[in-house]
This record gives sequence, C-alpha cells and structure tokens, in this order.
Amino acid sequence: MLANLAFWAFSGVAILSALMVVIARNPVRSVMFLILTFFSAAGLFVLLGAEFLAMLLIVVYVGAVAVLFLFVVMMLDVDFTELKQGFLSYVPLGALIAIIIAAQLVMIGMTWQASEQAMALRAAVAPDGMSNVEALGLVLYDDYVYFFQAAGLVLLVAMIGAIVLTLRHKPHVKRQSVSAQVGRDPKTAVDLVDVKPGQGIGE
Repeated sequence: MLANLAFWAFSGVAILSALMVVIARNPVRSVMFLILTFFSAAGLFVLLGAEFLAMLLIVVYVGAVAVLFLFVVMMLDVDFTELKQGFLSYVPLGALIAIIIAAQLVMIGMTWQASEQAMALRAAVAPDGMSNVEALGLVLYDDYVYFFQAAGLVLLVAMIGAIVLTLRHKPHVKRQSVSAQVGRDPKTAVDLVDVKPGQGIGE
C-alpha cells in the first residue's frame, strides 16, 4: 500500500513539475522545476530497484542542469544586478521544492526494500557477494575505462569551447594587460603634475 502511494506521489510530482518547466517563463524557475522532475524520476527508479539509474540521474543530470544554466546565463548576457534584486522572490518557491524533495527522500527510505525474487529476475546476475552498482562500476572502469575517459575529455573540450564562444569583453570593465605593464618606461609610468598653491588636480 505504501509503495503504491509513493509511486503515485512521485509520478504526480514528476508530471506536474515537467509541465511547469515548459510553462514557467522565468528560466530560474524552470531550472528549479527541472531539478524537481529529476528527483521524482530518481525516486521512481529506486522503487523499481534500479538504484544505479537513480544515482546516475541525480549525479549526472542535476549536475548537467547546473552547468547548462550557467551556459544559458552566459549566452543570454543576463544582467546579474537585476537578477540579484529579485533573488528573495525565489526563496518561497525554493523552500517549497526543498520540502517536497526532502519528503520524497523520506518516502524512498520508508518504502524501499529488496524483493526476494530480485536476484532471480535479473537479466545479468552480478557475482556472489557483489551489488549491481559495484558490478557496473567494475565493468565501466575496467573494460570501458578508455571510452569513459574519452567521453570526459570530449565534455571538457565542449565546456571550454562554450565558455570561449560566449566570452564577451565589455569596454567599461578594467582588465589586466601583462604586456603593457612589462613594456612601460619611466616616461609613461610616471606623470609629473605641477600643482600651484591653492589649486587641486583636475581630471
């Protein structure tokens, strides 16, 4: 009974939050609802006994959402001053989402249990005394370690490329020029001003 209730709760929250991702006009709120959708989907995976997929969904996708949101902010050239002014307006929504996620985690801990037929129903049975997460880790980091490292390198290059493409040099921002500092001579480094008594230095 409790497992069925948890299923309907996670499913309902996942569907509603997924709709809010599309409906919400504010990108910050869309990202928050998208994270809630991922957590709800991860809860469904835990109920199905696929804890590795649940962990993968949270670690990879939630982390990727944060990086994606960073790229969106850089590409859209969002005014951070204006964004910080409305920061307090997101506190109630963030607190509500945090409460829902905490309730889902408690519900997962209360409803999760290993089935007696779980080992027999697996398509590829893990070795004796080893969980499926450990078995997947051994296969991933032993047999496919080069592909795993290659994928990480491709993602790193993509991240650096996105940062380089979206980097904008604003004219009113002061930046350090090492070559100009090294190439200075006494004529340009020191500016002598003859100030008369009773007068100040004008700009």
